[in-house]
Amino acid sequence: MEQLTPDERKVYETMKRLGATNPNTLKTADDIARTAALPKGRVNNALISLVNKKIAKRVAREKAAGYYLLK
Repeated sequence: MEQLTPDERKVYETMKRLGATNPNTLKTADDIARTAALPKGRVNNALISLVNKKIAKRVAREKAAGYYLLK
């Protein structure tokens, strides 16, 4: 896997712990921020970066986008 920043790594590990590993188990940035104990802005930046690196996938929904891991 590519080199990850500390925030990206923490978000990745938190998503694994929350079980966000397929489209049926999406987690929002709020869920991830709460569990990782990181500010939502840093979580959002890390999620965007993980999506750009094709490590995570973003799914647009009515209220809040959901994320899950691809790798």
